[in-house]
Amino acid sequence: MAKNIYVGNLPFGATEDELRDLFSQHGIVSRVNVVEDRETGRSRGFAFVEMDEGGDEAIEALNGVEMGGRTLRVNEARPRPEPRRRW
Repeated sequence: MAKNIYVGNLPFGATEDELRDLFSQHGIVSRVNVVEDRETGRSRGFAFVEMDEGGDEAIEALNGVEMGGRTLRVNEARPRPEPRRRW
């Protein structure tokens, strides 16, 4: 089963290819999404990586690793909460 991984505290210049290379050392990466600001197109400093295999190993190995002068926070992504409806 695929594991969705949150990667926080990314350097603002980090690319999807760099993350794919980093995570693929630990398993099969199926998707990478660096989250960007809608108005500026600049990275917001976090990303999501989906792995078909090796997700737990990647989390263990990469949490706390330095990338571009910043210490990565890597953990399993939590599901987005349901929006509250106002009536």
